[in-house]
Amino acid sequence: MTAVPTLHFCTDPGEFLAAAEAYLAADPVVNTVVATVTRRMAARRAEGVALPEDDWWLVVRDASGAVVGAAMRTAPFPPRPPFLLPMPPEAAVALAREWHRRGERVRAVNGALPAVRACADEVARLDGGRVEVAQHTRLHLLGHLTPPAPVPGALRAATAGDVGLVAAWFGAFMADADEQAGRPRGTSAHETPDRAELLRRIRDGRVWFWTDGSGAPVHLTAANPTSFGVARVGPVYTPPGQRGRGWAGNAVAEVCRLLTAEGARVCLFTDQANPVSNRLYARLGFRPVVDMANLTLGD
Repeated sequence: MTAVPTLHFCTDPGEFLAAAEAYLAADPVVNTVVATVTRRMAARRAEGVALPEDDWWLVVRDASGAVVGAAMRTAPFPPRPPFLLPMPPEAAVALAREWHRRGERVRAVNGALPAVRACADEVARLDGGRVEVAQHTRLHLLGHLTPPAPVPGALRAATAGDVGLVAAWFGAFMADADEQAGRPRGTSAHETPDRAELLRRIRDGRVWFWTDGSGAPVHLTAANPTSFGVARVGPVYTPPGQRGRGWAGNAVAEVCRLLTAEGARVCLFTDQANPVSNRLYARLGFRPVVDMANLTLGD
């Protein structure tokens, strides 16, 4: 009989990193979300910022003690979906059973397939509900960059004085993405960084505008801090009135040049229901790595 992997929960991001750092570093592209979020929260804690008491991280170990999976529940937006990295299916099922045992209500689960589906199915079996797909996403890694046809304008880094526009475009990004994918606006729950976090990203040089020939911002591309040699681009947002003019392709290509010049590998997520963005990134040289899903537990 195969031993069920063991689950170790912790509430300290530093403790989690100490246990899982080698695992995260072994596949830093697939593990990008957990790596960047956890490092950001560990830095906040080191600065004296109190983290939510009900946040947790999970290390999954096999019978030999080797780390074979990880997860976290840090999303600040309802219903606070846990995020699962690849793990053995029996571990994903055991995780759902542990939530049920300790009375932790989970009505949405995000992360890598097939683990996230196995987990959500077990949550539905134990706690009721029907598993529904809110969003299918795909993680891509940049291979050889193929620049698009040039357009007027240039990339410039956002400054602290731009934080209002940055906040507005960050906030509009997911609702517009829902609409482009054929979903009702607001379907996809997501985190909109607060002003302090946006200023931190701006000061770290991780937010850029594409400006048109007159110098006016017409597009935003951002990126997360590099973690284990990988930088994840996003969000990528063009206001409706500026779409179809080549701003996004040129901005993303230029940001990719900057990130690769720093020595980073570049990845990004696409919504599988948005053919426009998928075609754009494929033309730039991004190639699929792993499929993920945001699943909800409907009544």
